[in-house]
Amino acid sequence: MSTANGHRTNGAQKLNRVVIRFAGDSGDGMQLTGDRFTSEAAAFGNDLATLPNFPAEIRAPAGTLPGVSSFQLHFADYDILTPGDRPDVLVAMNPAALKANLGDLPHGGILIVNTDEFSKRNLSKVGYDSNPLEGDDLDRYQVHQVAMATLTQGALEGTGLGKKDAERCKNMFALGLLSWMYHRPTEGTERFLREKFAKKPQIAEANVLAFRAGWNYGETTESFAVTYEVAPAKLPEGTYRQITGNTALAYGIVAAGQRSELPVFLGTYPITPASDVLHELAKHKNFGVTTFQAEDEIAGVGAALGASFGGALGVTTTSGPGLALKSETIGLAVALELPLLVCDIQRGGPSTGLPTKTEQADLLQALHGRNGESPVPVIAPCSPADCFDAALDAARIALTYRTPVLLLSDGAIANGSEPWLVPDVEQLPDLRVQFATEPNAPDGSGEFWPYVRDPETLAREWAVPGTPGLEHRVGGLEKAEGKGNISYDPDNHDKMVRIRQAKVDGVQVPDVTVDDPSGEARVLVLGWGSSYGPIGAACRRVRAQGMSIAQAHLRHLNPMPGNLGDVLRSYDKVIVPEMNLGQLAMLLRARYLVDVQSYTKVAGLPFRAEELQNVLTDVVQGVSA
Repeated sequence: MSTANGHRTNGAQKLNRVVIRFAGDSGDGMQLTGDRFTSEAAAFGNDLATLPNFPAEIRAPAGTLPGVSSFQLHFADYDILTPGDRPDVLVAMNPAALKANLGDLPHGGILIVNTDEFSKRNLSKVGYDSNPLEGDDLDRYQVHQVAMATLTQGALEGTGLGKKDAERCKNMFALGLLSWMYHRPTEGTERFLREKFAKKPQIAEANVLAFRAGWNYGETTESFAVTYEVAPAKLPEGTYRQITGNTALAYGIVAAGQRSELPVFLGTYPITPASDVLHELAKHKNFGVTTFQAEDEIAGVGAALGASFGGALGVTTTSGPGLALKSETIGLAVALELPLLVCDIQRGGPSTGLPTKTEQADLLQALHGRNGESPVPVIAPCSPADCFDAALDAARIALTYRTPVLLLSDGAIANGSEPWLVPDVEQLPDLRVQFATEPNAPDGSGEFWPYVRDPETLAREWAVPGTPGLEHRVGGLEKAEGKGNISYDPDNHDKMVRIRQAKVDGVQVPDVTVDDPSGEARVLVLGWGSSYGPIGAACRRVRAQGMSIAQAHLRHLNPMPGNLGDVLRSYDKVIVPEMNLGQLAMLLRARYLVDVQSYTKVAGLPFRAEELQNVLTDVVQGVSA
């Protein structure tokens, strides 16, 4: 193993970390295979991080490079930050998977190949003139050729399944083999398969038999000279579960409803990669969650804002193209000054772009993508598990300050997974709000004025429609401060614009903290969103080389932490890696007049720790020279 320092004990080699990538055709079940291995790693107690990577098409052309689907898992006996740069083990189910992924496998890495798919036809589809398994092209790797389809069909001969259906179980054969290689428990996977295919018991048993066949193949063949063990990680005490970013976001929204004692209403329209939030929230009606799948993005956000007007916590979910469509209604929420949680799970753009690939390019749209002066708080989670806390934070801001809040996740966070420490619900923040219950006119007229404000937060009063004596009208036209009547007065409009901006500027957010172990760093790396893991891993590597470097990460992008300017000015160099063309870096330069150095990537894939390590090493050495 090129990257996993280990030693052999009792026939098994002890490793502290492993990166495995399952790759095959989009119909080969690679996502399910990777997810099951991940679940067993989580149950075993490893720390882990995953990176699913799949085509946008429902069924891309079989056996072609555009149709390759992969799932990468990094698991370890210590805390890790990324899904890994390169796989230690590559499982290639066909020639397309081999060609698309072989370049990432380091020399000496383990390559497990399903030989049944290496026919002349499949080889020609991806441009192979000859079979790479028959020459010396793969001599630099530890190659294991396994006829997975043939062995799976043999194991299922007595089940009555046809050849085609039996072959579909070959992904479970691969999972069984890898489970044997890394001493993973098997009971959970067998139970999962029987539950997943409970209505088709023949299919369930076939998958279980294929899984066992893979395990037994590893046990009996002489091809594998050694197995590997990765011990459980020493994580803080508590109850953990494996969680994806979208699931964590959904749970955070449910928790926000419980802690605010408000019904939750999700008005949305399905869009990749945000749809799983809708799917998850639809399961939780027992927690007062109502989900509404609208006919389009505009209807979804309109319904959510209407629910907020009615006294609920209104939520809408989308991705970049949908956020553009929702912009007018978000602006209406700014004018109405009502709480609304807008979750943008970013993907590659522009337009339809790369639906299943990740990007961080919606920041400027979130901040400025509306007509007029339309300020909105913006926050961004840094990891899958952090989506839970970010959702609660977003709800806090929305409810306290009566404003829409934009939460910027992205595809890497949404589909990636990691262990999540299940919190004590009673320790979560109290988000309860006070609705207006009586007339509030300061002139003693006995009327209700909807734009009377809290002197500290500048939030207006929130009156539930139907409350006796509190009848009021709201709309998109400019309002007179206090009374809320339509007003075209120039001075009033100037005042209202400045009040709405002051309200957002006054949102209480914590100071940014800096990780600078030596206290001697002259270079600061600042990130936001999903760049947290790669930046952190890269900084660890730089420090391991004996150099000092500081790291900070922003959750709150509007307003930014009050101490951020002082932090930026205290370092000789500030590097901002982003999966866009430098949007945050531009904002920081404009606001703080600091010569921020931007490092960008828009490849649809997350940063690799090694590429950031190389960049940061050069900068640190340049500053020290």
